[in-house]
Amino acid sequence: MTGNGGQEDRPEDPKTPLRRCLVTGESRPKPELVRFVIDPEGTVVPDVAEELPGRGLWLSASRSMVEMAGKRKAFARAARRKVTVPEGLADTVARQLAARCVETLGLARRSGQAVSGFERVAERLRGERAGAVFQAVDGAVNGRRRIRGLAADAPVVEVLTAAELGQAMGRERAVHVFVGPGRLAERLRIDGQRLAGFRDFPETADGSFTAGPGPADERTGS
Repeated sequence: MTGNGGQEDRPEDPKTPLRRCLVTGESRPKPELVRFVIDPEGTVVPDVAEELPGRGLWLSASRSMVEMAGKRKAFARAARRKVTVPEGLADTVARQLAARCVETLGLARRSGQAVSGFERVAERLRGERAGAVFQAVDGAVNGRRRIRGLAADAPVVEVLTAAELGQAMGRERAVHVFVGPGRLAERLRIDGQRLAGFRDFPETADGSFTAGPGPADERTGS
């Protein structure tokens, strides 16, 4: 497969689209990579929504891969031209993915597919299947553990802060968010998986994370 975004089939799933990472050369499922393009000025631009015109250049979804691609001039080699790699490109990817998650969660809330608050989320998990469960990385550890226990096989995504989840849910802070099955939940799982490769929240001794002013307390109804 060429590096221009061609498809290649995995034996176990002939319909799975793969893309080749510029750094490793490994073909992986699209949800595990991030797309970049070169703009008319020759600058490398992230395309987390996979909508920008031009030849797609793909990297495994991690901060280290983006930084390595810049150091090894992987973008220039793939594009076969001189390109400019902006400083802080990995940070830009992280911001765009986080904003996309917040935006999608907001859409899910407004369409009635997402609810927040410990009790509401727990009630939904006891009665129906979740498409995704988001929990704030700076949320109190006990509440997060209890929700994970109720989530069963549903994907639990912990890549956003309580302030970011609150922004999506129309409140100051939120710790637990339930998203029903469907297209929005699928998009959130993919973007959350990608964002996890760009964010590093140091874990403290009690299992909470040093992100934001928290930890937020689930007993407040977050």
